[in-house]
Amino acid sequence: MELETSVYRPNVAVYDSPDGVEVRGRYDQIFAKILTREALSFVAELQREFRGHVRYAMECRREARRRYNSGAVPGFDPSTKFIRDGDWICASVPPAVADRRVEITGPVERKMIINALNSGAKVFMADFEDALSPSWENLMRGHVNLKDAVDGSITFHDKSRNRVYKLNDQTAKLFVRPRGWHLPEAHILIDGEPATGCLVDFGLYFFHNYAKFRQTQGSGFGPFFYLPKMEHSREAKIWNSVFERAEKMAGIERGSIRATVLIETLPAVFQMNEILYELRDHSVGLNCGRWDYIFSYVKTFQSHPDRLLPDRVLVGMGQHFMRSYSDLLIRTCHKRGVHAMGGMAAQIPIRDDPKANEMALDLVRKDKLREVRAGHDGTWAAHPGLIPICMEAFTGHMGKSPNQIKSVKREDAAAITEEDLLQIPRGVRTLEGLRLNTRVGIQYLAAWLTGSGSVPLYNLMEDAATAEISRVQNWQWIRYGVELDGDGLGVRVSKELFGRVVEEEMEKIEKEVGKDKFKKGMYKEACKMFTKQCTAPELDDFLTLAVYNHIVAHYPINNSRL
Repeated sequence: MELETSVYRPNVAVYDSPDGVEVRGRYDQIFAKILTREALSFVAELQREFRGHVRYAMECRREARRRYNSGAVPGFDPSTKFIRDGDWICASVPPAVADRRVEITGPVERKMIINALNSGAKVFMADFEDALSPSWENLMRGHVNLKDAVDGSITFHDKSRNRVYKLNDQTAKLFVRPRGWHLPEAHILIDGEPATGCLVDFGLYFFHNYAKFRQTQGSGFGPFFYLPKMEHSREAKIWNSVFERAEKMAGIERGSIRATVLIETLPAVFQMNEILYELRDHSVGLNCGRWDYIFSYVKTFQSHPDRLLPDRVLVGMGQHFMRSYSDLLIRTCHKRGVHAMGGMAAQIPIRDDPKANEMALDLVRKDKLREVRAGHDGTWAAHPGLIPICMEAFTGHMGKSPNQIKSVKREDAAAITEEDLLQIPRGVRTLEGLRLNTRVGIQYLAAWLTGSGSVPLYNLMEDAATAEISRVQNWQWIRYGVELDGDGLGVRVSKELFGRVVEEEMEKIEKEVGKDKFKKGMYKEACKMFTKQCTAPELDDFLTLAVYNHIVAHYPINNSRL
């Protein structure tokens, strides 16, 4: 099916919504096939049943943040020691996804979906979260695209290349990542309040695709999901209840839906057993969401001037706290009988510089060899061009075994302590680090505001996590007047210094992208927002939440604000 867009005519057509549901996004005949009365009723049922639980979980996050800001640090919960010490295991991994050695990720864009499913990877994670700017158009087109992908009819005509893209006979298995619990969907109001974004993403996708997916992709299981941004097992418990509610609605067996949880917040690393326990009938593992994990480290310790990070390029898996997190995740997952997934290779091929390209690919190769030798069962790639290297590393070590769940137990990681997981990363803080944070943060935000959530910058595929690291590190350095100890030795970071850096980096961005693109893009708006975030007296929890209102477009058009 080729996606077309109908013209919006005010007062002519509205979505057929059930009582208490108001759709404020632009009407489109194609979108109406997703936003059916029955699908919206299902989303509304989920919202009404679970909104109280979600509110409580978000208040618990705020309370934890207050404790950390008062000097506390995260740690293992003594009250759930019985879960960590217990002999329980999760439900068996479905045969359809036993082998996940290489997964590719990307936004729910039509051409991306086709290329990713055809890429040769074992899994494609279609993203409604950090790789997508959640405008109404992007979200609804994403649901249309996924429905067409699941039923096998998806095509894309690239007019500039005069080429038609369609699915191969053999494709990757599809996982979908909804948004995190904290993000609203302001275009759909339920009982007068914005819907919870992830319940909209999950509900619409599940409602339209569960039957076909189980038939064509899951071999009787599914659909499959990735779950982001959790901080505590109570949030996993809500997801488990959502899954059970959906299975009951669909009349399918309990445990049909399966999900992998991203461990991408510092508090969650101390809750890995508990998270798996809550999802034990629906789990297929945990994943090292390492870029967001670094962001979370800074955010958790925003009021701890003794825990300042070095330049973000130095905070890799060689740092003790990062290696400890990865090792403990592997041990936890394999003890509980599920996949331990590695992190993202964000590099993209450098076509005009063979030497630089080979150096970048060598970094990917070493990273993936480190992951598979440590015991990970699979890894992530951001670009199809990296899949052969990732596949070679994992297959070279694992052979024909689909995973390492039973063969690599990592009992040595049982000795990992709270101190290991919290160890302060080592390295220098430089003026170039401040500049790179600023340049990347502004350019990413400018792209996000104009509809792109996955952005190639300086030979890396960046998503919201990178912009978040850039923002919170700048904020922390400014707040504590960090003294630079590398490039710019002895200089203290201040609002005045940051202001000069912003001016100079904006000039650099204009030169790099060209005056015409700079003028037409939203670079100046992004610069104002990013600068405000970095110099605010209080650190906002999420950049994407703070600037979300700038992409909300209610119809009839008005000055809509949450």
